[in-house]
Amino acid sequence: MLPFAPMQRSEVRVAFRDASARPSSLVLLRQAIREIASRRRLIRYLVQAEMKKRGSDTILGNIWWVLDPLLQMFVYVVFVTIIARRSTPDYPLFIMAAILPWKWFQSAVTDATTSIVRQERLIRQIAFPKIVLPVATATAEIVGFAWGLVPLGLLLLLDSGRISPLLLWIPVIAAVQYVFTLGVAMVVAVGNVYFRDLGNVASHLLRLWWLLSPGLYSLADLDGLGVVKRYPILHDVFAANPFATLLDSYRRVIYGTADGGLPVPPDLFALGQLLFGSLIFLALATIFFKRLEPVR
Repeated sequence: MLPFAPMQRSEVRVAFRDASARPSSLVLLRQAIREIASRRRLIRYLVQAEMKKRGSDTILGNIWWVLDPLLQMFVYVVFVTIIARRSTPDYPLFIMAAILPWKWFQSAVTDATTSIVRQERLIRQIAFPKIVLPVATATAEIVGFAWGLVPLGLLLLLDSGRISPLLLWIPVIAAVQYVFTLGVAMVVAVGNVYFRDLGNVASHLLRLWWLLSPGLYSLADLDGLGVVKRYPILHDVFAANPFATLLDSYRRVIYGTADGGLPVPPDLFALGQLLFGSLIFLALATIFFKRLEPVR
């Protein structure tokens, strides 16, 4: 049983008995930053352990990060271009530019959901801040994303006209995505300690999130729909999705404009807004995590 699971009634009562004695949000945030900074070696060890567990440090393990996006791309290409008969120039590259960042986010959130509960034995043996667990899990998924760039590079080689220095923006966009992903990872990690069905709920929500994100389509495609023309606020609702900005940014530097034009720089204003919002969300997620973590 986890040392800070709510199943121990006496433990929860001790931790939350006096609300006036609880530290402020700013104190909790500073405490979390110190804990993460002082446990860098532990985080590095946990990242390596995550990589070994899922085979991410071997060729055989990482080959699925190459094959899986290609298989997904093939399914979507068949469905959209052949069955739905939609014509998007170079659609394989169009969809691959969205599959890779989404797969990274989905894998990070799915693994972070159980990042605390599956380390019960380690938590019993060693006293350490639990916040390093979702941080390590989300960080380990960066390796998979890096391997996923291999099939993307193969597609770019088939269309050398889209290879440009703008590809150097990918790490910058990925850094913004990492900040947002880390916040989500913290929320689901501590939430799953108290609500064990959160993992099942999260898997369904992630599927819905993908369908509502401009992955199979672009926001420009939505503008052509009659319902969006009739209710323009729907465009704003879809655009408020963080992955609307992220996927559009990746596509701009990898694929180009929605009409099949050459790559262009990302929308820095939208990306900056998302970074600012993600930092605030990460701070709130950190405070939320620390609030649900009993004092002792």
